[in-house]
Amino acid sequence: MKPWLKITLSALAVIVVAGGGLIWWMTRPDIARVAELDTTGRAPKMTETRTQNFPTINIAKATGWENGGKPVAAAGLQVAAFADKLDHPRSLYRLPNGDVLVAEANSPPREGGGITGWVMGMMMKKAGAGVPSANRITLLRDTNGDGVADQRSVLLDAANGLNSPTGMALVGDWLYVANTDALVRYPFKPGETRITAKPEKIFALAGGGNHWARNLLASTDGKNLFVAVGSSSNIAENGIEAEGEALYATNGLPSQMARLGGATRGARAAILEINPETKTGRVYAWGLRNPNAMAFEPKSGALWTVVNERDMLGSDMPPDYLTQVDMGAFYGWPWNYWGGYEDVRVEPRRPDLRQYTRRPDFALGSHTAPLGLVFASEARLGGTFANGAFVSLHGSWNREPVTGYKLVYVPFGDHGYPAAGAKPIDLLTGFLGKDGKTAMGRPVGLITDATGALLVADDVGNTIWRVSAAR
Repeated sequence: MKPWLKITLSALAVIVVAGGGLIWWMTRPDIARVAELDTTGRAPKMTETRTQNFPTINIAKATGWENGGKPVAAAGLQVAAFADKLDHPRSLYRLPNGDVLVAEANSPPREGGGITGWVMGMMMKKAGAGVPSANRITLLRDTNGDGVADQRSVLLDAANGLNSPTGMALVGDWLYVANTDALVRYPFKPGETRITAKPEKIFALAGGGNHWARNLLASTDGKNLFVAVGSSSNIAENGIEAEGEALYATNGLPSQMARLGGATRGARAAILEINPETKTGRVYAWGLRNPNAMAFEPKSGALWTVVNERDMLGSDMPPDYLTQVDMGAFYGWPWNYWGGYEDVRVEPRRPDLRQYTRRPDFALGSHTAPLGLVFASEARLGGTFANGAFVSLHGSWNREPVTGYKLVYVPFGDHGYPAAGAKPIDLLTGFLGKDGKTAMGRPVGLITDATGALLVADDVGNTIWRVSAAR
């Protein structure tokens, strides 16, 4: 591990204590040199990286919405609150009867204390993520079809074994929940408003580290479950063993299809495929630093995901992305990014893996933090938004100027792939203040409701926004 990686946060904490002016002088924020839109699309502009000993820290201060404020929808669309007064809503799931589940969750207690823990806590608090996890799944019901949830009930909470839950999926008479450290399930039928059962543990997941959310998607036949597990670090600076590499590497080359079982369930920076009946799983794809929401593209049936890429290579690089996930594919992390650009900070170096690195399909801009994904097949927002993907960009913390903090639409072609020359189209903005220094909200989970409107979880505004075609 390089020495500067070990001391970054501790040294930064000393600087913070010394005063704001000294913070800027010592950390020397890296300022973007290319336009945000240039780092998006199927062929983003790939510039030289600028390795940083200290990260650029530029967090829009979370303020929440005041005086009836709300985001701004694109032309032809309207936005209103579907539900408010939630506690850090992160992910959404629609049941067959139209009820909406929302996971109100946050990071579990961070590992480590002292100066490093203090700095991390300060950063999370400013970003609106400093509150304890509610560890709750709330059921929302719109009984009269007016686009506003008029009934809510606690479906599950910490008493049911929830631990920073994110992913949810109903398969048969089972509701599956992806906690930060385990995939569990509960007996459940749509229409019920409370689950009293204790969880049945299906599969242990690696917990702790930087990336805690575990998104979940059932296969189309319901036989398997895909679980996205992010890395525990930025670029494996704590050792590759901490990322589970030893679990699926054979003779120095990746064996992505390795089975997982027993104690060997710590694979990270990967999407796992788990059979809930046999309680076994395998690495479906790996080298994905922090994969989040997943969805099936309706024309091809292929699995897609959004991924948060690495930090401290400057404000322009590398881009976060939306990509098709091929079974057995390797996407580069930590050694490479965007299909083969080597990150020379990673030790030991693995140039032999460049030839195995799959290039992502669509760049979403650097440090935008994509967290939500849903395809337009069930949306009814008009012809402009009929064939493509909606992606929520949670927003940057380490770019100057800030980027993300909005919902975008990626147009697709008839072949189930982003259209040639396509760029993200702003669909829901206004989460940032005009000066870029404050954030009234930050978009996270996405689903469509039973009417074809889009529901957007806002974990800073503690609201679920409903985007529909203007009347």
